[in-house]
Amino acid sequence: MIMFSNLKSKYGSAFHDKRFVSGLIIGILFLFGSLVINYFAAQYAFERASVAVSDIFLSNIPVFDVDWIFVFGPIVFGLWIALLCFTNPKTIPFTLKSIAVFVLIRSAFITLTHIGPFPDHNVIDGNSAILLHAISNSPNFFIFSTGADLFFSGHTGLPFMLALVFWKHFKTRVFCIATSVFFGVIVLLGHLHYSIDVASAFFISYTIYVITIKVFKKDHEEFLSVM
Repeated sequence: MIMFSNLKSKYGSAFHDKRFVSGLIIGILFLFGSLVINYFAAQYAFERASVAVSDIFLSNIPVFDVDWIFVFGPIVFGLWIALLCFTNPKTIPFTLKSIAVFVLIRSAFITLTHIGPFPDHNVIDGNSAILLHAISNSPNFFIFSTGADLFFSGHTGLPFMLALVFWKHFKTRVFCIATSVFFGVIVLLGHLHYSIDVASAFFISYTIYVITIKVFKKDHEEFLSVM
């Protein structure tokens, strides 16, 4: 009951703040727009995909079935981040905008180079991903991925960027970093990304975070004030 009262107070205060409301609306629209752009970028990357190349890691390990973890892992992670933001509404605008910038920049990256998927890789089967299959006959409908949108790894990069976003929250920081490393290993074991896609994700994600805090400086300051 006390927790509900605290949440009610937080949301009442937040929605009486015009800057929060405008930031929330912009964040939602920005994220939606970035996902639409990402969808078409992924389709373009798929259509333009050329031949595969050798990889020092993938060429020396067998492919593992990581279907369920690859698909549902990010969904569980996303729900956890959403729950964290739900308990502190004033963190939502900056978090949404950070994710939107990440998706937008990654959309640009995947359209630049058109290397094909590694020949021996885990095929994400819609029949084994029940939830995705229920939404669409194509497993790509929900995750906006075609398998050819390789550079850089979103599974690795997004959790790492969110670790930077929530850096002041120790448990969240550790969880996000661990998730980033775990997903990096998973996509390599499934041969779903090249080694360079995973390794570069950490460096690019840091740069995206720096860009985000400069572009959305006021949102970031508000975010830090409630963390």
